[in-house]
Amino acid sequence: MELLGPVPVATLTLSASVLRPGRSVQLVGAELHDVEAGRTVARAHAWVFPVSTSGPGQPTPLAHSPEDGETRPRPEGWHGGYLDAVEWRWIKGSVEEAGPGIVWMRPPRLVEGEETSPVQRLLACVDSASGASAALDVREWGFLNTELSVHLLRPPVGEWVCLDAETTLSTGSVGVATSAAYDGLGLVARSAQALLVVPR
Repeated sequence: MELLGPVPVATLTLSASVLRPGRSVQLVGAELHDVEAGRTVARAHAWVFPVSTSGPGQPTPLAHSPEDGETRPRPEGWHGGYLDAVEWRWIKGSVEEAGPGIVWMRPPRLVEGEETSPVQRLLACVDSASGASAALDVREWGFLNTELSVHLLRPPVGEWVCLDAETTLSTGSVGVATSAAYDGLGLVARSAQALLVVPR
């Protein structure tokens, strides 16, 4: 997924299409448009594989669960919004501790009156990889992610997603946040985000 600009709280339209049909795999795409500004704000592409449960690999559940995590207060001076809307259960680290983090997350319903699917929950969570593993003090540094790549191993299940996330920085303004994402059955996806790292 590529973020082409800020996504406003306004009227948006979504278009989707099959870009490459196929019997074994197909490529699908979608674009999110800001109606008032007349521009595309996000674009996504996905390769769709057949769903099967007969593959050689089987997931292994993690040794911990959301019940084992800690709820930590939002750091003083931070805005609420997303941080307050999501349930966080920290196994390692926190949003104000620099370094890798492991956290169980349960995002809220995204659209009033509509159930949030497990895939939607997963994608909302993996977008938090840089925040869950910030390598610098976020009060002094900003991490702008311009894209998000997610590789799903199987359909996710349940309401909780665990991120094992890490941010890697270079000597310039480029970084990358990666995560292994788990559900109650075990590893379900891996993600990577390109980051523009700038002082505030």
